[in-house]
Amino acid sequence: MILMVMVFLMLLFWENELNEDEVGSSIEHLNVDYPQNTIPVRYCNHMILRRIIREPDHTCKKEHVFIHERPQKLNNICTPSNKVTCRNHSTILCYQSTIMFKMTVCQLTDGTKYPACRYRIAPPTEGFVLITCDELGPVNFQGYVL
Repeated sequence: MILMVMVFLMLLFWENELNEDEVGSSIEHLNVDYPQNTIPVRYCNHMILRRIIREPDHTCKKEHVFIHERPQKLNNICTPSNKVTCRNHSTILCYQSTIMFKMTVCQLTDGTKYPACRYRIAPPTEGFVLITCDELGPVNFQGYVL
């Protein structure tokens, strides 16, 4: 009986690890917070823990951006007229929004290994969004332009 419980718990843990990577990979899950969560304090720390935002090697991200607009507005960016060269990725094409998006920029202040990461909110609160797209729509958030 104990062996069956242990096997069940191991399978459950393994399944959660797989699902965590699947769910956490979409631009909507990682970068969209609409409507904006109304946490009065420590917004960045709460959201980054809640959404399991980290680097692939489980270290803390130096900066993370939450966009406070409807996901459909991101879809509108993926048009040929919005193509630009991505910063730091000269061979990758990005798409830049033509309107400014409301956003929260979280900057790492303390910690190196997730989940022991601490963040503060930094300016700006609005900027033009840079994303990569495929034939289905937005794929990855690449940055912002003031």
